[in-house]
Amino acid sequence: MIHFPQECTNGSGSLCHQQTILVTGGAGFIGSHTTLQLLGEGYKVVVIDSLDNSVEESVKRVADLAGENGHNLYFFRVDLRDKDALEVVFSMTKFDAVIHFAGLKAVAESVAKPLFYYRNNMIGTINLLEVMAEHGCKKLVFSSSATVYGQPSSVPCTEDLPLSTTNPYGRTKLFVEEIARDLHIADPEWKIILLRYFNPVGAHPSGLIGEDPRGVPNNLMPFLQQVAVGRRKELTVFGTDYPTKDGTGVRDYIHVMDLATGHIAAVRKLFTPKEIGCTAYNLGTGKGTTVLEIVAAFERASGKKIPLRYADRRPGDCSEIYASTEKAERELQWKAVYTIDDMCRDQWNWASKNPWGYRHPDLANGNRT
Repeated sequence: MIHFPQECTNGSGSLCHQQTILVTGGAGFIGSHTTLQLLGEGYKVVVIDSLDNSVEESVKRVADLAGENGHNLYFFRVDLRDKDALEVVFSMTKFDAVIHFAGLKAVAESVAKPLFYYRNNMIGTINLLEVMAEHGCKKLVFSSSATVYGQPSSVPCTEDLPLSTTNPYGRTKLFVEEIARDLHIADPEWKIILLRYFNPVGAHPSGLIGEDPRGVPNNLMPFLQQVAVGRRKELTVFGTDYPTKDGTGVRDYIHVMDLATGHIAAVRKLFTPKEIGCTAYNLGTGKGTTVLEIVAAFERASGKKIPLRYADRRPGDCSEIYASTEKAERELQWKAVYTIDDMCRDQWNWASKNPWGYRHPDLANGNRT
């Protein structure tokens, strides 16, 4: 299924060309916010998404938010595992760079369904890289994760720490990073930036786009917001005996708008004449926040009291992990600016305006039609 404004083709079925970025997974949480930021910077953006864990409504809202730049947004419903469909997309226009978000991301699901995750995240990425090479597009920003640090030996995490991971989802990120490094060694024309993000939260300040997971959320903030709007009874806090200030785990939470500007900075770097190779950058705030501190900030933002249930630690969870951001600040000229209170304010704005996300309640509960 392809959606294009009529005036945006040149009569031969090809798109009229200007500097164009392909965003895989662009209907998702981080992808939609980054797409909006790209449009604001004057890029033409082609989004492809399978809609397995997202909805087209998010792309439509991005186009509306982009105002007069919305005409530079195009959408293809494509699964990266379908290489023929991907070839069709690349045959229609010349892409200057690709930002690759597409992939499954639930840790627990990956443990239960490892082959499902390897098929989606690995085969889809290999198809993408092969088609990019065939069409001479060798600039890539890859959506990696702090999960590649596993149980870090020290904090803050610097990009040169040993890499390891404890679950199939994390391994797909780590394996793709290794593929990217091998690809650049084999063909130095490739410029690849690996962005390792920590814990994305928040939403666009308009409250029109935000995170909308199917089924039971896997991360703290979307679960927290669902409790606040009455969709769930309580928030379970896993582990109260960690060696932290209040006994709960410490993570580096970063506003999705800061992440979006981080991707803009990475794209800009791809177009500089500097030698880039295959380089990793952390995207975080460089500060750790406990689970209970996040809960307190969200209660302040929402005016809601969040019922809590305390449970044992989850296997594989570490007590503390946060980013070193010096490399990104130095080489990308990028720094996170949003505070925890900002993140909770914008998260609540999104949740209160869209208590069931983009979908009807039946779909928001995980039922598919």
